Amino acid sequence: MKNLFGIVFFALSILVSPPPIQAEPNDQKAVLITGASTGLGRSMAELMASKGHFVYAGARKDKDIQELNAIENIQAVRLDVTIQEDIDAAVKTITEAGRGLHGLVNNAGVAVIAPLIEVDEEDFDFQMDVNLYGPYRVTKAFAPLIIESKGRITTTGSISGILSGTLFGPYSMSKHAMEAFTDSLASEMERFGVHVSVIEPGNYESDIGKNIARRMKARGLSSDGSLYKEELDRMVGRINSDEPLGGDPNEVAEAALHALFDDNPKRRYMVVPNEQQAEVTVRKAMEEMVQLNQGQKFSYGREELIRMLDELMAANP
Repeated sequence: MKNLFGIVFFALSILVSPPPIQAEPNDQKAVLITGASTGLGRSMAELMASKGHFVYAGARKDKDIQELNAIENIQAVRLDVTIQEDIDAAVKTITEAGRGLHGLVNNAGVAVIAPLIEVDEEDFDFQMDVNLYGPYRVTKAFAPLIIESKGRITTTGSISGILSGTLFGPYSMSKHAMEAFTDSLASEMERFGVHVSVIEPGNYESDIGKNIARRMKARGLSSDGSLYKEELDRMVGRINSDEPLGGDPNEVAEAALHALFDDNPKRRYMVVPNEQQAEVTVRKAMEEMVQLNQGQKFSYGREELIRMLDELMAANP
């Protein structure tokens, strides 16, 4: 029996809808948010639209597209970030609308929860196809529009892009990749006046738990035979409970708004619902620094490290 576990969260993905709405000349800036039908993406879309920005909201299901189209300043686009033809159609729709594109939010993503030594290769590929190749495909396709507007690009990463742990290997690998994606893209886009950032949420309310449970049930997955049965059962129990899984997703939406429209955007936005998650995340980043330095051929003493830290803090107020 498969002891595979894979799976899912919030599905994301998403693309273009019918005839483009022609824009009237004004100062309203347009943004594209992938994975905007539920969860963090939906909160981002609603917040930005409420602030007067025009939002192209990626959604997959007809029901979600209808709901999004009913909101002022939002036009749903049917977009699956794993399908190049969908992405190309979205580019065509947004280009023909004539609004230009100021901002891109690579938000579509899924989560595969499984031990690395047991995860099915199909599930692993699914994780990377959405969370890694998705932002790559969408960013590449929309880069000309963003460069033309000297706009902004941000990606929904995760504190799992800094932290790693049992069962979260596939998901964490995809989010660690977004850290490198952000830094490399920021360096490449700087010459065009385009700012690039990553948002690193902790635990926030979304449909993730429901989607995991739904996926596992549909695929008949269980912990039977797994070397990690105890951990898997504990996680499934938490997912199926009524216990809140996180904070208010509007906190993450506010970070996305800042990344796209503030005069002084950050490179990284660690957005967590409590101090404990903040400390764990920062401490992990510091632990890696210590490991890089400790007992190496070239290493630095405490005073030198503090001097480096002071310089970095001064350069990133």
